[in-house]
Amino acid sequence: MPLSEDEQRILQQIEAQLYESDPALAREVASTTVYSHAFRNIKLAVAGFVAGCVMMVLLLPVSFFLAFGGFLVMLGSALFFERNARRLGRAGLEQMTHTVRGAGVRDYFGTTGQRMRERFRGEDE
Repeated sequence: MPLSEDEQRILQQIEAQLYESDPALAREVASTTVYSHAFRNIKLAVAGFVAGCVMMVLLLPVSFFLAFGGFLVMLGSALFFERNARRLGRAGLEQMTHTVRGAGVRDYFGTTGQRMRERFRGEDE
C-alpha cells in the first residue's frame, strides 16, 4: 500500500532533520541493510574457523587436549557460520555478493577502514 502525499512529505521532513542533526548516523542507517549483521558474523566465523585450524595444527605436537580445544573452536565457528548463513538466505547472499562485485572488493573493505580512521580521529580531537 503506497503512502499518501502527506505521509511522504512527513517522512522527507524527518529524513532531512536526521541529516541535519546527526549526519554520521544518517549515513550509517543509509548504508546498512537487513543482511549486514549476518554477513559480518559469517566473516567472523570464517576467521574463527581458520584460527581454530591453525591452533589445532600448531598445538597437536604439544598436547592432544589443547589441539582438541582448537578443534572445538573450529566446530563452534562452523556452527556459527551455518546459523548465520541460514539467516542470510539466498536473497541476502545475492545482495551481499552483488554489493561486493559492484563496488569492488577494495572499495568494500576500504569503507570499513575509512570509518575506523574517522572514529579514531574523532576520539583524539
